[in-house]
Amino acid sequence: MADGHETDKNIEIWKIKKLIKALEAARGNGTSMISLIMPPRDQISRVTKMLGDEFGTASNIKSRVNRQSVLGAITSAQQRLKLYNKVPPNGLVLYTGTIVTEDGKEKKVTIDFEPFKPINASLYLCDNKFHTEALNELLESDDKFGFIVMDGNGTLFGTLSGNTREVLHKFTVDLPKKHGRGGQSALRFARLRMEKRHNYVRKTAELATQFFINPATSQPNVAGLILAGSADFKTELSQSDMFDPRLQAKILNVVDVSYGGENGFNQAIELSSEILSNVKFIQEKRLIGKYFEEISQDTGKYVFGVDDTLKALEMGAVETLIVWENLDINRYVLKNSSTGEIVIKHLNKDQETDQNNFRDPATSSELEVQEKMSLLEWFANEYKRFGCSLEFVTNKSQEGSQFCRGFGGIGGILRYQLDIRSFDEFSDDGEVYEDSD
Repeated sequence: MADGHETDKNIEIWKIKKLIKALEAARGNGTSMISLIMPPRDQISRVTKMLGDEFGTASNIKSRVNRQSVLGAITSAQQRLKLYNKVPPNGLVLYTGTIVTEDGKEKKVTIDFEPFKPINASLYLCDNKFHTEALNELLESDDKFGFIVMDGNGTLFGTLSGNTREVLHKFTVDLPKKHGRGGQSALRFARLRMEKRHNYVRKTAELATQFFINPATSQPNVAGLILAGSADFKTELSQSDMFDPRLQAKILNVVDVSYGGENGFNQAIELSSEILSNVKFIQEKRLIGKYFEEISQDTGKYVFGVDDTLKALEMGAVETLIVWENLDINRYVLKNSSTGEIVIKHLNKDQETDQNNFRDPATSSELEVQEKMSLLEWFANEYKRFGCSLEFVTNKSQEGSQFCRGFGGIGGILRYQLDIRSFDEFSDDGEVYEDSD
């Protein structure tokens, strides 16, 4: 499971993915859609002047309809930029223009935001579509991985982030060489060798905590760990009680390399390249694997399905909320036209076409839509209120596919054992509980 910062980052990534999908699907009439990206330390004044010049040029467009839509988009961009005194620390992304909706109507849209990490692109394009290439680059992983390369001569600690590798520390060790003679001296030698070996593993374990645990958060500062070496020291370290359990949980791979030191570091990177590119995939398999473990052991510390998961959330029982990133369910806030009562419903595409879902079953009164929002978006905005972490998963792994098909793509690992069904009949005040979901 991710810590708070990691959860926030994953949610930002999901939001960007969702935004890219919507932007790529949008189309306009003529060149009335502006894509504007300002990198950190760019100047608002520079872009404001550039937009002014573009306005002057666009005034000469012969087609009246096209001219008006382009001028309208430039004006929208100018107006939105007035809200900023300076470019935010991570840069500024702005999309504005007139798009054609599914039913053929024109609709003005303006989207502006600061990305969750620095965007190092500068862009201004006026086209019949929005340009999202630079946003896709934000999704490329900048995870940092730790490496511990151990052999009989010493240990190297290093990190890899993207294509950047860094050696943090290396130390040498002087282990006694093999002793060929028997007798008392051989026994003494064996004890000495065992003691030095133990001290070597202990020192490596202590330094691993020093380099790979953030003292401010008491959490690992790397997304995963690779242990490498030419002897069995790496295995001994991974299984040792002296090795920090927080780091043990981060081990992605244990590899045999032909060398120690920097050559071993390079070889370990090569041998682990596939597993590092699939780290999100591995984390997802582990998370859903833990969820399935709760189910197979029938611990009562799990929940699945929209209704039961939402009940458990309201009780504050959910520790980790797990949701398929493409879950296609909308959250409706409905108002009974007769009584004024507010009803919350969660409907999939098929249920949305059934008009009975928009009528009161007892009186047939119409339920007016007050608000409609993707349930995923609602979770992304509200999960902190329930004191849980939120994990978006795919259906690309075998486990992920089973979670989506067999459990509806929504569920949670609970803090404590809970029998959700016992809450179905009665609410807290003893009255009959009606599940409006």
